[in-house]
Amino acid sequence: MKNKQYTSTILMVEPTAFYYNPETAVNNYFQTETTASQEEIQQQALQEFTTMVTALRSKGVNVITIKDTPKPHTPDSIFPNNWISFHEDGTVVLYPMFAKNRRDERREEDVLALLEEKGFFIQDIIDFSSAEEDEVYLEGTGSVILDREYELAYACISQRTDEELFIEFCEELEYTPVIFHANQTVNGERKPIYHTNVMMCIADKYAIICLDSIDDKKEKKAICDYIKESNKEIIAITEAQMHQFAGNMLQVGGLGQSYLVMSQTAYDSLTEDQIKKIENYNPILPVKIDLIEKLGGGSARCMMAEVFLPKK
Repeated sequence: MKNKQYTSTILMVEPTAFYYNPETAVNNYFQTETTASQEEIQQQALQEFTTMVTALRSKGVNVITIKDTPKPHTPDSIFPNNWISFHEDGTVVLYPMFAKNRRDERREEDVLALLEEKGFFIQDIIDFSSAEEDEVYLEGTGSVILDREYELAYACISQRTDEELFIEFCEELEYTPVIFHANQTVNGERKPIYHTNVMMCIADKYAIICLDSIDDKKEKKAICDYIKESNKEIIAITEAQMHQFAGNMLQVGGLGQSYLVMSQTAYDSLTEDQIKKIENYNPILPVKIDLIEKLGGGSARCMMAEVFLPKK
């Protein structure tokens, strides 16, 4: 148990042309279209982004922002956690992305130069992105939920989360893989959930998880066992709450304590009992990102890439 579960440094990408992405909508059932103009959408998304950054900074979170580039057009650049992750030993991991227009989001040179400028140390880069050539994907901490303290990695298998590549990731970073299948009901059919991070969140002393989405009883029991063995309380959410992004949350460090960051939509879906259970451990920080959630099909967790890199 050498690593800390949460960090107080977050990387966020400021949008320049946020928009509904039809390439991701094929298997992200959380996305919904709008009739608003591209200009209106960008304006509102930028406002939501700025408000969230301000809220995080007000609690003492070190938010590092980098602005998206207008060209090439990357409508989902606001979700950097899918293409890059930063680790305690100075390792940076780059990931293969399902949607072709999301691959242009990988701006590792800019991002790594910015982090080095801020005094972070980068030891090694592990690049899995060439797996795209074989149509094999693993979308960062969207696909993989890390219990950094207990060196466990959770992943629900989907079109965007390849089992073999996930195992390879675990071998490279020395994590124990916990593999399962999670589904959601779409028009009466059970379909794979596109990212693990919409149905589960691992904090230092608790785990928020939509157990209703795990149809296989053995898999469900195994996951509960892993969570309990890592000394965490299970806070279960319903599938309806998951559809309100109640699984897409992230624990971050602030001034002298941690916070659980979630969207206002997610917060509003929780029961008093669930809120009380979370607040037994840390305060909740809700942020209003309605438009980003609806069009992007991702929520607060997706917008934050955690920086665990050591300082020089």
